Amino acid sequence: MQETIASLTLNPTIDTSYVVERMAHTHKMRAQAEHYDPGGGGINVARVLVRLGGSARCHYLSGGATGVALDGLLDQHQLVRVPTRIAGDTRIAVAALELETGKEYRIIPPGPTVQESEWRACLERLGEINCRYLVASGSLPPGVPDDFYVRAARIADARGARFVLDSSGRGLKAALAAGGVHLVKPSLGELSHFIGHDLPDDTAIAAAARGIVAQGLAEIVAVTMGHHGALVASTEQVLRLPAIPIQAASAVGAGDSFLGAMIFALSQGDTVEEAAKLGLAAGAAAVLAPGTGLAHPADIRRLRAMI
Repeated sequence: MQETIASLTLNPTIDTSYVVERMAHTHKMRAQAEHYDPGGGGINVARVLVRLGGSARCHYLSGGATGVALDGLLDQHQLVRVPTRIAGDTRIAVAALELETGKEYRIIPPGPTVQESEWRACLERLGEINCRYLVASGSLPPGVPDDFYVRAARIADARGARFVLDSSGRGLKAALAAGGVHLVKPSLGELSHFIGHDLPDDTAIAAAARGIVAQGLAEIVAVTMGHHGALVASTEQVLRLPAIPIQAASAVGAGDSFLGAMIFALSQGDTVEEAAKLGLAAGAAAVLAPGTGLAHPADIRRLRAMI
């Protein structure tokens, strides 16, 4: 039996979250709480998908002592892992919640430089996948060529898998230009950057998403817009989903949770519309609490009933 998904994370993180009373320069700030999670786009997608009852295999780059720690965190989350070893250290991202103001501060490093032999070894590992979906999510780290996701999409096609992409900048541009993407999930900012101009309203966003579908660059375009909800375009329809009214405590993992839930639903045979609604609920569920916990099934089900 094929696994439901394989996820690909080229620039994973150890996501570290702290809670402090007040942020202050120079002075030591004593954290009231700390938490560590395995992170990076594809890993986060897999975490949410598995919570919903799916199965996933995480392909990712791992290096240095922090890479070993990331491996251990994945084991704690009971995620099947396929690391490709690199010389550089896996990055550590930090989120700090300031209780006095309710503001969250995030620090995201660029990640290690990847050597050609390392990213080629990752592609070789992908050549062994046996899945229905290959979900590539996250930025391209330094050293990885612009067309890496194009190569990954070709491998997915050769292995009978649908290629799903959530990236930005050069990785998104090259992959969409080559076509062959089943589903692409840009944020509104990422879509605007790809199109080359601002998208000021729903009409402009829908036209941009429909254009990508019409040109055959992707079969489904799911645009996430934070507190404005989401817009999903396919060959059959354009669906506008207003945001679910919630009090957000964090901005971490909403897009990854959206994509994880949407792919889970599609893998279960749901329609694009039903999958998008579950994705919207998961994205909202991810930001209910501060930190890097992502979406939990009980919250997803409760919020899905509100759509």
